[in-house]
Amino acid sequence: QVQLVESGGGVVQAGGSLRLSCTASGSGFSINVMRWYRQAPGKQRELVATLTPGGITNYADSVKGRFTISRDNAKNTVYLEMNSLKVEDTAVYYCNAWRPSFDYWGQGTQVTVSA
Repeated sequence: QVQLVESGGGVVQAGGSLRLSCTASGSGFSINVMRWYRQAPGKQRELVATLTPGGITNYADSVKGRFTISRDNAKNTVYLEMNSLKVEDTAVYYCNAWRPSFDYWGQGTQVTVSA
């Protein structure tokens, strides 16, 4: 059974920074596509950032230039560095590990950005 555990959320003022972490149990972490999603109250879950096993990244337009996804395969951990945070970044952030026939989610971590 694979578990993904997110951490690093919290309350920060607009313009501040946070770094989220997501650590996976089990094997095969390095071959997973890792993604961060977020879901704000009353809104659909949206894809924020993607990192492939080969190191290719992709970001939602709303976070480009402010957020950075990275991974440490030795620690089975993916990170989301979030800078210049805005009130509209407030959401529960989820990490996702995917490969064919493999799709796991973390429980989420709350990020609240105050004005």
